[in-house]
Amino acid sequence: MTRKVLVAVDGSPYSANSIGYLARLFDGVGAMEFHLFNVFVASIPETQVAWIDENDLRHDLDPIDLKKYQTIAHCLKKAGHLLARHGIGPHQVKQVIRLARRGMAPDLLHEARAGLYDALLIGRRGLSMVQEMILGSVSKTVLQKCHDVPIWLIDGQVDSRKFLVPIDGTVHSLRAVDHLAFILRGNPHAEVTLFHSPQMFAGKPEMNTPEFAAIWGEEWCAAHLTGPDRLFHAPEQLLRENDFPPARLHRLETRLGLYPSSQIVRQALVDDFGTIVMGRRPGDAKKGLFGGVTDKVLALAEQVAIWIVG
Repeated sequence: MTRKVLVAVDGSPYSANSIGYLARLFDGVGAMEFHLFNVFVASIPETQVAWIDENDLRHDLDPIDLKKYQTIAHCLKKAGHLLARHGIGPHQVKQVIRLARRGMAPDLLHEARAGLYDALLIGRRGLSMVQEMILGSVSKTVLQKCHDVPIWLIDGQVDSRKFLVPIDGTVHSLRAVDHLAFILRGNPHAEVTLFHSPQMFAGKPEMNTPEFAAIWGEEWCAAHLTGPDRLFHAPEQLLRENDFPPARLHRLETRLGLYPSSQIVRQALVDDFGTIVMGRRPGDAKKGLFGGVTDKVLALAEQVAIWIVG
C-alpha cells in the first residue's frame, strides 16, 4: 500500500530541513508519495479569493506576488530534484501551490484531511515554546487542532535514521507504533528502539480492553496483550507484521530521571536518535502548552524530528 505524506514547503531553511530529512530517511524506498504543498498568501481581496481559479492563479497576481509565486515554484522544483537524487522518483513526488483561503494552518489541515494523507510534515521555525505562546506558529496551531492526522515536526537538520519510541502500555502509544510500523514497511535504513521507564506510568495500564480490541480486534489482543511481556511484545508484533527486521529492533529500559519528558529527550540526545515517535492522549489538548508529556518533549527537544500520533 502506498503511503502519502503531505509536506508543507514555504521556501525557508526550515522546510529545506524537512526535505533533507525525507531524502535521507526514505532514500530509494518505494510505495511512498510526497506531496510538496505550499499555501500561497497573496494580496488579493477576500471577496475575490473564492472566485479565483487555481489553474489560472498566476494570471491574477500583481508583479510582487508573481515574483513570490515564481520563487516558491522554484523551491518546490528544487526540493523535487533533491528527492530524485535520493532515489525518490518523479512519480512519487507532486508539487502543489494553493492560494490561501482560510489561513495557512487551516488550509494545511483541510488538505491533509481531504486528501486522506497518512501524515502531515511541518518544519519548525526555530521558535522556543515561550515564543510560540506569544507569537504563535503554524506548527502550534496544527498541533492544537489536529488529532486525526499524524503530525511530523522537523526541528533543524536531522541526519540520524534511528527512532526512539516511548511506550507506556496505553492504546495511544501502541497506535503510535502502529503508525510507525506502517510507514517503515520496506525501509532498509531505519532502526527502532522501544523505550520504557517506570516514570512513564500514570498507573498500572490494563492493556487488553475493549478500547484496544476496537482497533486491533479481539483475537489479536488476546494473543499479544495478555502475557507478562506484553508491554514490549505488542509493539514488537506490530512491527514484525509489517516485516520490520528484528535485527534493527531494540528494547531499552531505564530508571534514570524523575520526569518522562526529560528522560525521553535525554535519551534521544545521548544515543543520537533522529526521530521521537509519541502517542498523544485526547486530554493532552486541554492541558495547555506545558501540560502533557508530548508538549513537554516538544518544549525541550531540539535538532530532532518528532512524530505525534493521535
